Amino acid sequence: MKSVSAEQSAKACERIENGDKDNKKKKRRGSRRSKNTSSVGCVIEDTHVESSDGGASGSKGNDCARSELDNPNELTRASNVAFNSMPGSPLVSSAEVSKQLLSKSCPDPRDCEQSCRMDGDLYQQVECVSQRKIFSSHWSFDAVNEALERGEVYKALFRVNAHNRSEAYCKIDGVPTDILINGNVGQNRAVEGDTVAVKLDPLSLWPKMKGFVTENVAKPEETNSPPEKDKHISHLERGEIDAQQNKCLVIGQGAENYVSRNSIPLLDSCSSSEQKGNGNVVEKLCAILSSFPIKRPTGQVVAVVEKSLVRDSIVGLLDVKRWIHYKEGNARTGKSPLSYSDDGYVQLMPADPRFTKLIVPFHALPGSIRARLENMDPTLEAELVAAQIVDWSEGSQFPLAQITHMFGRGSELEPQINAILYQNSVCDSEFSHDSLACLPRAPWEVPEEEVRRRKDLRDLCVFTIDPSTASDLDDALSVQCLPGGFLRVGVHIADVSYFVLPDTALDAEAQFRSTSVYMLRRKIPMLPPSLSDNVGSLNPGVDRLAFSIFLDLNREGVVTDRWIGRTVIRSCCKLSYDHAQDIIDGKHDVAANGWPSLHGPFEWSDVVRSVKQLSELSTHLREKRFRNGALQLENSKPSFLFDEHGVPYDFVLYPTKASIHLVEEFMLLANMTAAEVISRAYPDSALLRRHPEPNLRKLKEFEGFCSKHGMELDGSSSGRFHESLEKITETLKDDAVFVDILNNYAMKPMQSASYFCTGNLKDNVAEWGHYALAVPLYTHFTSPLRRYPDIVVHRAVAAALEAEECFLKQKQISSVDETRSCFTGVRFDKDAVESMEGKEALTVAGLKHGVPSTERVSEIAAYCNERKLASRRVKDACDKLYAWCVLKSKKVFPCEARVMNLGPSFMTIYISKLGIERRIYYDRIEGLCADWLEATSTLILDKIEFKRGGRGYLKPLKEVAYLVSPSDMCVAKCSAMSISDTTERREEVVPAVFPLTVQVFSTIPVALHAVGGDDGPLDIGARLYMTSYYR
Repeated sequence: MKSVSAEQSAKACERIENGDKDNKKKKRRGSRRSKNTSSVGCVIEDTHVESSDGGASGSKGNDCARSELDNPNELTRASNVAFNSMPGSPLVSSAEVSKQLLSKSCPDPRDCEQSCRMDGDLYQQVECVSQRKIFSSHWSFDAVNEALERGEVYKALFRVNAHNRSEAYCKIDGVPTDILINGNVGQNRAVEGDTVAVKLDPLSLWPKMKGFVTENVAKPEETNSPPEKDKHISHLERGEIDAQQNKCLVIGQGAENYVSRNSIPLLDSCSSSEQKGNGNVVEKLCAILSSFPIKRPTGQVVAVVEKSLVRDSIVGLLDVKRWIHYKEGNARTGKSPLSYSDDGYVQLMPADPRFTKLIVPFHALPGSIRARLENMDPTLEAELVAAQIVDWSEGSQFPLAQITHMFGRGSELEPQINAILYQNSVCDSEFSHDSLACLPRAPWEVPEEEVRRRKDLRDLCVFTIDPSTASDLDDALSVQCLPGGFLRVGVHIADVSYFVLPDTALDAEAQFRSTSVYMLRRKIPMLPPSLSDNVGSLNPGVDRLAFSIFLDLNREGVVTDRWIGRTVIRSCCKLSYDHAQDIIDGKHDVAANGWPSLHGPFEWSDVVRSVKQLSELSTHLREKRFRNGALQLENSKPSFLFDEHGVPYDFVLYPTKASIHLVEEFMLLANMTAAEVISRAYPDSALLRRHPEPNLRKLKEFEGFCSKHGMELDGSSSGRFHESLEKITETLKDDAVFVDILNNYAMKPMQSASYFCTGNLKDNVAEWGHYALAVPLYTHFTSPLRRYPDIVVHRAVAAALEAEECFLKQKQISSVDETRSCFTGVRFDKDAVESMEGKEALTVAGLKHGVPSTERVSEIAAYCNERKLASRRVKDACDKLYAWCVLKSKKVFPCEARVMNLGPSFMTIYISKLGIERRIYYDRIEGLCADWLEATSTLILDKIEFKRGGRGYLKPLKEVAYLVSPSDMCVAKCSAMSISDTTERREEVVPAVFPLTVQVFSTIPVALHAVGGDDGPLDIGARLYMTSYYR
C-alpha cells in the first residue's frame, strides 16, 4: 500500500470540511464553557507545531512496513524486532526550489502560527490548515549546495527544546553560539535530529541574548512564564539544549548527502575548511557575535538535508478518547457517518515532548487497531505504539504517520523498556548463526602455540576489581616492587581482537551493535555471551589472553618506562568495589565478609598488599592529574533496589568509593598510552577520542551566576575551573545539596567527548585534546568486550608491535638494545617510524591486522558516536522509568527540594534524592494567591477563598500543592522513612504551612508522584507539600 501523499491528505481534509459544516456551525454557537470542558484527552497546544520535513516519502522501507501491517496478525512486536529490520530513513525530495527568503514569505511568523487556532478537535485542525500553505517550500538539493558554497546557508544539526517545542537550536561549526530557530514556521517541518540547511536572519532581527543571570531577577515576567507563552528561555530555567547534545553526524556535500538506511554517514562536521566559501563567512559571523555579545543569532530552516532516523521510531499513545468523542458527536447530530476507510484520522501523542502530534489515517492503521477503534475500545489508548512519519506537506499543520509496532500497556515496565530500546534503535535480537560460527568451540583453552608467542604472566598476582554483578571482566591489575622505590603496575586488558577478526561476520555484528547497553537489571551485549562472559572475560582461575601494559612509576606517579605486549594471564580472584574498599579501609576480614575464592599460589596477604599499593599510587596519580589541569564533575545519583520479579521498589544513595578511583586512574593511564602509540604509528588513521572546550556562552553565564551569589569562578581553563570549584566546594562543605546543584549546573556548558579519525584533523592537532582530562591524546583501549572502538584500537596497537619487531629484525638490532621499543616505548624514535623501512613495516602490519583507512575510521567514529549517545539515552530513560515505578508504588513521596529559580509564574526546584530538576507552576490556581515581590525576589503563596477570572480559567489547587491533615502526616512520615539512604540519617519531612514565603535557594518540602503511564507520557511530578493548617 502506498504512503499517504500530500494530495490525498488535502482531499481528505476537504471531505471532512464538506461532511461536517453543520457540526462546525453548532460548535461555533456553543457556549465558551463547553469549549473548555467538553474536550476529552489531552488538549492540543495553541499554535505549537513540531517540525519535520515535507518531501513525499516513497522509500521501499515504508511500503514494506505498510504491507506488513495490512494483516492484523502480523503486527510486529518490539521484542521480535532487530535493528536492521526497523524502518529506514526516507530520502529528501523537494518538489520545487524556493528562491524567496522565509522572512519574506512570512514576515511575522506569529501571524502564520495564529492563523489556525488549535481550540477545536483534531479534524477541525486538519481542515483549517488544509485551506492555506503554512510552510515554505524546501529548497532543492542543488540550491542548497550552491548556497553552501556561497556561504549563504549553513548545515547543522537540528535540536528541539524539550521544555518548549516552538524553540529549536542549530550549531554552526566554529560559531560559539547556537542559532535560535523560533516558531513552527521558521522550523519548517524539521524534527529533532535532522540535518538542516539554515539561513540566518538579518542582524536587526536578532533578539537580545537572555541568560539566567539577568533574567532571574531583572525581567521575571518574561522568563518565568508558562512554556506556551515563553519565547526566549534562559539557560538554566528552560534547560536549553545542552551543547553535549549538539554532537552530530553531519554528512558531506554532493552525492554523500544521500545515504541508504544501511550506510554509515561520514564524519564531515561541516567545518569551514571543508565547505567552500564558509571560512570567511564563519569568521565574519564570529566577529559580529563578538561585537554584539548581547545579540542572539536567529535563523530559519530552508531545507532538510538529511532526515533523522528517529522519524521512523516515534513512540507514543493514540488519542482514542478524542476519536470516540468525534464519532459520537456525529451520531448525535444525525449526520451520515463518515467512512472509516476514507476520512478518519487518529491523533498520536508522542511520549517525547520534542515531537509534535502526529495524525494517522484510519485506513493506514493495522487491522487489529482498526477493529478496536470501530468497537470504540477505550483501552486502546493505554497501548504504547511506535509510528513513522511518512509525509509532511506544506499545507499540513501536522505530519502524517503510520503505526509500525505495538509494545503493550504504557503503565507496565517491560513494554516501556522495549519502547525505549526501539526508540534508540538498539538491537536486542539473537546473534546470527554466522557470527556465532566465528567463536571457538567450548570448552576452550589457550593453545600452546599461542602461549609460546606471548609473554607468560600466569605466575603473576593479577586480579580484577569490578561491580559485584559484572560478568564481562575487561581489565585486571597487578603491581610489583622494583629497586629504588619504583613500582611496576600492570594493566591487563582482555585480548578480544584475537577472537574478533577483521572482515568476519562476528566483526560486522560487533560493529553494528557498537556498544553494550546496560539497564541495571539487564544487559544487551555487544558480543555473544559465550565470548564476553566466558572465553574473552578475565575470569579468575583460568588462562586468558590479554594485552598488557607495564608502567614503571616512581612514588609521585611519574612514568619512567613502559612495555606493551600480548600476554597470557591467570587472575587469582575477582574483587568487587566493596571488597577493594574494605581493603583500603583496613576491613579485610576474609572469613567474616564472605570474600571470593582465591586461586593459584597466592595468599590473601599478597592481594591486600597489592590493593593498598595501588590505592596509594592512584591517589598520587589523581592529585597530579588535577594539578596538571584535569576537571572532574561528580553528581550523586540514586541506585535502585529490585524485588524478585525485577521491579524496582526503592532507591538508595551511595557515595563514590575510593576503590572506583583506584581502577579509574590506571585505566586512564592505559588509554593515554595506547593513544600515544597508535597516533604515532598511524597518524592518518588512528581512532582517538576528543573532548572540546565548553560552550563559551554557557560558561560565561555560569560564571555570572556564581559571581552574583558571591562565588568566584575562573573558567579560563579546565584546571582553573576545577580549582575554583574545589574552593567553592570547600566553602560550602556543610551544604552537600548545594554542592551537588553547583556540579549539576557546571556540567551544562560542557560538550560531549567524541571519537574521531586523526586524518580528518591532521591540520588541527590542537583539536585532538581532551579538555576534561587536560591531555593532548586520548582513546579507548580498556573495554573491548563492550565497546567496538577499543577493538579497533587493539588492532592498531597489535600492528604497531608487529611492525616494531619486523623493523628491529630488519635492522638487526638486539632485543636487549635500548631501542627495543622504538615504536611503542617511552623513548619514541620518530626517524625510525618515518624511515622507508619503518613505513613499510607499519603498512604490512596494518594490512595484516586490519587497521582501517582514514575514510573507514571516519565512518566507524561517526557511527560509534551515534551508538554511544543512544546507549546513554537508554540508560537515562531507564533510570527515569525505574524512579517512576518506585513513586507509582508509593503513591506520594515527601522530600526536600532546593529552589533554584523563582518568578511570578513558576519556580524551578532541585530534588537531591533523585538528582533531577522540576518546575512547580502556581499562576492561575483556584484558591491560591501568588504575590511576587520583585524588589526582593520573594514569593508569598497563600490560600484564598476564591479567585477572580471565572472557574473555567483556573486549575485546581491539588495540581500545585499536596495538602495533608494532621492525621495524614503519620502516613507520609512512614512513606518517607521507607526510602533507604546510606549517607545520612533519615529524617521526617515536615509539611509547610500557608502563607509560604520562598526565595532563591530556599529549602521547601515537596511531594513527588508518578505521572502518566496508561494515560500519557511517563514523568515525575512535584507539588508543594503543605498542611491544611494556617500560621
